[in-house]
Amino acid sequence: MAAAVDSFHLLYREISRSCSSHFEALALVGALYAASRALVLLRECYTVARVHFLPRMMPSGRLIRKFGDWAVIYGASEPVARAYAEELARSGVSIIFITQDSSSVRDAVGFLSQTYGVETSVVTADFSLGQAAAKPITEALRGKDIGFLVNCVDEALALPQSLIEVPEQGVLDQVNRNVVAATLMARLVLPGMVERSRGAVVNISSGACCRPLRGRVTLTAFTGYLDHFSRALHFEYSDKGIFVQSLIPFQIASSRRQPSSSSSSREGLFVPSPEVYARHAVSTLGVSSRTTGYWPHTLQYGLMKSIPEWIWILGSRMLLRES
Repeated sequence: MAAAVDSFHLLYREISRSCSSHFEALALVGALYAASRALVLLRECYTVARVHFLPRMMPSGRLIRKFGDWAVIYGASEPVARAYAEELARSGVSIIFITQDSSSVRDAVGFLSQTYGVETSVVTADFSLGQAAAKPITEALRGKDIGFLVNCVDEALALPQSLIEVPEQGVLDQVNRNVVAATLMARLVLPGMVERSRGAVVNISSGACCRPLRGRVTLTAFTGYLDHFSRALHFEYSDKGIFVQSLIPFQIASSRRQPSSSSSSREGLFVPSPEVYARHAVSTLGVSSRTTGYWPHTLQYGLMKSIPEWIWILGSRMLLRES
C-alpha cells in the first residue's frame, strides 16, 4: 500500500514538473487577456467622457461659427426633433421646418421666434409627389447659409405591427417619409454645404437599428438605413468640411422609437425627456459621428452590443412566449 502511495506521489511530481511550463504559459495568456480587457474598459470610459461630458463644458455659440446660421428640420412633428430644433435656436440658429402638415409645427414656430428671437419658416412638402416635393424646399433654401440638416425617423414606426398587416400604400408612405425624404433632403442641402466647406447633417433614428425586434420590422429596417446612410455620407464628405452624425437613441419619454415593448414611459436617468436628450445630443455634434447622444444610453448600447445576436433573439422569443 505504501509503495502505491509513493508511486502516486512520484507520478504527480513528474506530471507537475512537465506541465509547469504550460501552466506558466496559460497564466501569461490570462494576464494578457485581463490587461487587454482593462485597456478596453479604460478606452470606453475615455470615449464616454470625451463625447458626452467634455463638450458640454464648451460654449454653445460655437455652433453658428462652425456650421452656419440656418437649420433645416425634417420630422419636426416628432418630440425629439422639436426639442433638437429648440436647442439649436437657443444657440441663435434660425430654423426652417419641412413638414407635410404645417399645423403640426405652428406652435413650435411661434414659440421659437418669441423665445429666442430667431427667424423661423415652414415649408410644406409631400414626398410622395417625387421630384415635385423638392421645388418649394429649393426655393426656401436659396440664399441662406444652411449649416444644419436634421432628419428624424417617424415615431409611428415603433408601434408593434407585423409587416403583412401594413397596407401596401402604408408601406410606400413609410418609405417616402423615412427613406426617400431623408435621402432627398441630404441631396438638396449638401451642395451648398460643400460649396461653403462647412455644415452638419444629423439623422436621428433609433437604437432599434442595432438588433432585430419582433413586430417592428420597418422600424429596424428604416433606422438601419438611416444609420448606414449617415456613416456612408460621413465617409464621403468629412474631408469636404461636412460633419454627418448618426444619432441612435434608446428610450425617451413620450417617444416610442426606442427598442422597448412598452408604448409609454416615465422620465428617469435612462428615460430622458426629449428636451434633456436634445441638450445632450447637441453637445456631441462635431465630436462623434455615431453615438446614442446621451451617456446612459451609451451604457445600454454597450450592454446590447456585448450580447451575441443569437442569444438576443433566443431571449426575445422566450420573453414573448412568457407574455
